[in-house]
Amino acid sequence: MLPSLWVAKTGLSAQDMNLTTISNNLANVSTTGFKRDRAEFEDLLYQIRRQPGGQSSQDSQLPSGLQLGTGVRINGTQKIFTAGSLQTTEQPMDMAVNGRGFFQVLMPDGTVSYTRDGSFHLSADGQLVTSQGFALEPAISLPQEVRTFTVGEDGTASITTTGNPQPQIIGNLQIADFINPAGLEAIGNNLFLETASSGPPQVGTPGLNGLGTTLQNTLENSNVSVVEEMVNMITTQRAYEMNSKVISTADQMLSFLTQTL
Repeated sequence: MLPSLWVAKTGLSAQDMNLTTISNNLANVSTTGFKRDRAEFEDLLYQIRRQPGGQSSQDSQLPSGLQLGTGVRINGTQKIFTAGSLQTTEQPMDMAVNGRGFFQVLMPDGTVSYTRDGSFHLSADGQLVTSQGFALEPAISLPQEVRTFTVGEDGTASITTTGNPQPQIIGNLQIADFINPAGLEAIGNNLFLETASSGPPQVGTPGLNGLGTTLQNTLENSNVSVVEEMVNMITTQRAYEMNSKVISTADQMLSFLTQTL
């Protein structure tokens, strides 16, 4: 069989995975706090027929060798943690991190996950939770008689209650940052988990030590650019068609051999 058939097959497979990545980005164009993925390609093992720099004679070397590639593959997807646009809302439970950092979310098994999605809600006992019902960490609980709820840029949460116009501090919101956010494990539901590649979380007060500030009545939109993804989709489609053309050409060559010999 012609090696080009197998090389083109790897190209089709890689471009199919690339299109899957692009389609996931486009599907999440309206997902709050979503960060787009980028597929990363690498070439496969080479067959060295003539070693570059090998001796062509006793006194001379080959200036270049004969190296035949065996194809391509996607070796990973990179999360792009550029900031999305900020959208002002009228909901006091909506928050966004303006800069570096993640909100901390306590999972049912006791572990902590991380998110850029700040669309929080109130649980039955007045605690701030995500749309899945997972509690914000550290916990922020509002009493039943609360009148106004305010979160400052430094994460200070305060309320006023009926009959008491003086603000009362009920907690301090903290956010976490990582040396390598791209190393976080995406688990869905807009949540990430710490991994060995991300490094340990660096938890602190918003606005200090390089951490972003917290903005109330604000949500961070997805950082997916529809125009960029459409261009990537066109490029992927053309690359897929070219690899398909290679398979068609190789098939015609084999057909010629079988009909001629």
